[in-house]
Amino acid sequence: MFDHLISEAQLGRFYSRLKSLGFEKIRPYAKGTTSLIFCARLDEKNVIIKLQRPDSPRQNFAREAEIIRAVEPFGITPPLVAYGVFEGLEYLVREFAEGEIIFHADLEKRHIFEIVEKTALLDRLGLDHGQIQGGKHVIVGERVWLIDFEKSGWRKPKNLTSAMAMVFLNDNHISRRVRKKFGVDRAFLGEMREEVRNYKRTGKLSGLLDLLSRL
Repeated sequence: MFDHLISEAQLGRFYSRLKSLGFEKIRPYAKGTTSLIFCARLDEKNVIIKLQRPDSPRQNFAREAEIIRAVEPFGITPPLVAYGVFEGLEYLVREFAEGEIIFHADLEKRHIFEIVEKTALLDRLGLDHGQIQGGKHVIVGERVWLIDFEKSGWRKPKNLTSAMAMVFLNDNHISRRVRKKFGVDRAFLGEMREEVRNYKRTGKLSGLLDLLSRL
């Protein structure tokens, strides 16, 4: 999977480093624009390992690790396991977010409330994830997790409004599926737009939560 992105020799050395730290069952998982992603086991837990791609000049994992540590106590994202540097390449390890990306998930009402809870909490912390609306970073399972804070920042946040646009207001695969499942009509969407505007003005969630309780 990574043959054209990292040499076999360097990959072998990286595996050896990980094994020396106690990681087992290491295998390629996916590749991103700036990272090579592996899954593994550590202390009976599944973990994700992100290694900076050798062809990427961006070094964001130290900053991402700091952000994960900051939000970790609030249960928004899986806990950070480790951060390090291997042959000049950053790597980050966190616990695996069990579930599937929201694009493929069958959303239940409780999931929608949890999305609201966690995105509103990020807003209150003053942290903007920056990639909520795309859906790839919202994992739905027994719990909802927000992952990959590489592009997040302590700036004016718009997490909840982005999430409601993705789940209800925009025309996309996720919103169409949710609207059909819950029988959402134009009147509901009109109320949703108004409640999102009210949230942006006041920061109050009560109207939005009341609306969602009618699903």
